[in-house]
Amino acid sequence: MSNENIIREIDEELRSDKMRKLWRDFGPYVIGAAVAIVLIVAATEGWNWWQNSNSSKSSDQFYAALQLADGTDAAAAQKALDEVIAGGHAGYPALARFREASLLAQQGKTAEAVAAYDALSTSQSNAHLRELALVLAANLLVDSGDVAQVEQRVGGLVGATSPMRNAAREAIGLVKYKAGDLEGARQSFEDAVNDPQAGQDARNRLNVYLAQLFAEGVAPPPADAAAAEAPVAPVTTAPAETSVGDAPALDTAPPATAAPDAAAPAADAPPAAPAN
Repeated sequence: MSNENIIREIDEELRSDKMRKLWRDFGPYVIGAAVAIVLIVAATEGWNWWQNSNSSKSSDQFYAALQLADGTDAAAAQKALDEVIAGGHAGYPALARFREASLLAQQGKTAEAVAAYDALSTSQSNAHLRELALVLAANLLVDSGDVAQVEQRVGGLVGATSPMRNAAREAIGLVKYKAGDLEGARQSFEDAVNDPQAGQDARNRLNVYLAQLFAEGVAPPPADAAAAEAPVAPVTTAPAETSVGDAPALDTAPPATAAPDAAAPAADAPPAAPAN
């Protein structure tokens, strides 16, 4: 056996010893990490499966409750919605609470419905859902004509940043109209209809409100207002000044011809006196 072969065998043996030593030292950690990764993946998949399974179950319960709410058995619908609220998953409990408040309003229980929406406006983590609850509560309070109660709920939403600002302006305009503040109602409706982000359906509805206010004499329609500005003095006098400047000969010619005619009788008068 050559020296090179001996050296190679010794080197391989040393490498094997190092690998065995490394495995003895770090092998348990490697195995533990692999087992942890497997367990984490399994737990994640199991959690997702459990969530999806419960969400699917909550979805079925919620839509079954909606069908009951659309029917005539309000008590059964209330019970089904309560079950979704108590044991539902994902966003279905919140949706069930909104539908439950709407069901109370349909039954004429306005005070209870407003209280339910008020509770939603303080318990939801989603800002848009909180604003929606406030607008729905304000709409229920319109018929009472209580401007302060409506503004308390949606007065802070009329700024330029809230996506519910036009719905809030509409509610404020309606309650002011109900309370007899027609000028305030007109201002709220105009603020909403002039918003570039207002939808077409909302614009059509707001224009109907404004037309009613104009018919009651609150403010003239825009077309009448433009017509009222037409006969202002500068508008009527400007054409006359322009015609005089464009045709000076027509205005000055009569005095030029009339002057000799008027002077001729004065010159002929002396000769006629001796003849008489």
